[in-house]
Amino acid sequence: MSKILIISATKGNNLSLAKKIGNYVSKDNKIISLEDFEMPLYVPKTETIKTDIVKSLSKIFIQSKGFIFCAPEYNGGSPPILTNAITWLSVSTDNWRSTFVNKKAIIATHSGGAGFKFLTSFRSQLEHLGTIVYPRNIVVNKEKKFSDQSVIDILNEFEKLI
Repeated sequence: MSKILIISATKGNNLSLAKKIGNYVSKDNKIISLEDFEMPLYVPKTETIKTDIVKSLSKIFIQSKGFIFCAPEYNGGSPPILTNAITWLSVSTDNWRSTFVNKKAIIATHSGGAGFKFLTSFRSQLEHLGTIVYPRNIVVNKEKKFSDQSVIDILNEFEKLI
């Protein structure tokens, strides 16, 4: 069981960010990219089609105690691949919140801009699902470079919660 699951929505800059963050996580952790889990587009009539991929991803999330989500801002919000995965995870168990409830999370982004709209909207979504979201974010963009010390400080405090 991974104590901390580091999820990259994409295989580009955010997977690189996930790996950099992973270098500083002292607890048992696992890094995944949602691009490796090719799930169908969720539409309500397909809800009963729980593919092996959805079951596999759900098991990884359920067994984790905390999450670090790395995703870009996409059209002022979450990237579609992340929204689709969250939706599938919410219908993969008997209780739609059970994959997320009382788990801890950090939100990180490597975006073209500040990523503020993603950070805000995704925080709201995770909190709605019952996740306790750490108040500090990890943000990388063309104006703000990756800060080893800042990430270390954030992770040291976050890991105390796990």
